[in-house]
Amino acid sequence: MNFPFPIQPEYTGISLAYTNSRLIADEVSPRVAVGAREFKWFQMNRADRFTIPDTLVGRKSAPNQVEFGGIEQSGFVKDRALDDVVPQEDIDSAYQGYDPLGQAIEGITELLALDREKRVADQYFSSSTYPAANRTTLSGTSQWSDYANSDPYRAMMTAMDGMLIRPNYVVFGRLGWNIFRVHPKITAAVVPSATGNTGTSNAQGAPASLQAVADLLEVDRILVGEAWYNSAKPGQTPVMTRLWGKHCALLHQRPLGSLRGNGITFGATAQYGTRVAGTLENPFLGMRGSIQCRAGESVQELIIANDVGYFFQDCVA
Repeated sequence: MNFPFPIQPEYTGISLAYTNSRLIADEVSPRVAVGAREFKWFQMNRADRFTIPDTLVGRKSAPNQVEFGGIEQSGFVKDRALDDVVPQEDIDSAYQGYDPLGQAIEGITELLALDREKRVADQYFSSSTYPAANRTTLSGTSQWSDYANSDPYRAMMTAMDGMLIRPNYVVFGRLGWNIFRVHPKITAAVVPSATGNTGTSNAQGAPASLQAVADLLEVDRILVGEAWYNSAKPGQTPVMTRLWGKHCALLHQRPLGSLRGNGITFGATAQYGTRVAGTLENPFLGMRGSIQCRAGESVQELIIANDVGYFFQDCVA
């Protein structure tokens, strides 16, 4: 495809190479490649996967036939991009080894990733995403920050036992995880009692690790969202806010799943092509002109099967 804004491999490479281990959107909502901007995805009929057919076959009869149905949904990726203008004077005066254009591309990519992190957090940590039976708002003594009265392990086990498919991922906001990992009932369950941890004491003693809690809950991953963003309007005093809040979600995810019915998964992200980046001369900005830098991608976050997730809202005070 040809676009007026030239795509340059060296800057695309910088954008593609950008990673931030503090961001979890790509793990929570795995990317799935689609072949066109407009795509189809399959919302499966869950009854087909749980209705037991008659499998008995007569000596000269044909086996019963089954069919897996569902609803084909239409989707469309959205372009997400940002520009940064670098004056030619900054490029000319840059010290050796410093690439102002590369730095601009990296900064743009970081903001694109942060924007995606917020979109996924807003989607996955919203009670409206989940069926009524798969969400709970905690308050008062039921919040896990009330060490004396709450029981987060029992709350999670009860939720998991009611789900059609047990979750393999648990997603915490950093504030929720910090309290959960030192809850006395959790530390008592994962740390030997010889250390002094019990179900009612030493809440601040030996914090549970990510792997220990994953083993306790019998899930593959514990993911902790700890990114910040400025929630103030442009021009106002910055207000730094946690993207993932004080919530927790239990999810059944297929990291390599497809959008066409290849197994049940809570959600995924349709991605058309790869992230791209490039530059364009702009003689109208700055006395000596400028170089306009751009990076972007075409994606759409989807909730595919919301009944294989469970949401604890306000799990800590």
